[in-house]
Amino acid sequence: QVQLVESGGGLVQAGGSLRLSCAASGSIFSINAMGWYRQAPGKQRELVATITRGGSTNYADSVKGRFTISRDNAKNTVYLQMNSLKPEDTAVYYCYAGVVVATPVRLVDSWGQGTQVTVSS
Repeated sequence: QVQLVESGGGLVQAGGSLRLSCAASGSIFSINAMGWYRQAPGKQRELVATITRGGSTNYADSVKGRFTISRDNAKNTVYLQMNSLKPEDTAVYYCYAGVVVATPVRLVDSWGQGTQVTVSS
């Protein structure tokens, strides 16, 4: 059993900042890629940023230069620092982790329940 719990969402004004956190717990042997996705009302879920265990990152064009993804492998936690927020960033943000479990050995795609980010104009 693996659980991902997000925190840090909320309501901010345009131009403000938020820092999202996501902590994984449970029967974890290791975690491969981690990332953040978001879904606005009436739209498909889209990738925001990903990070490998070794620290290689990838960002959606819409957030490059404004968002930074990072991780603490010792804490099984991934972060998303969001600066210069815009109203179009408003969405539910979901945490993702590719978790390796041991019994039996397998890769489990794990998702958090989501945290709301609302940016007012």
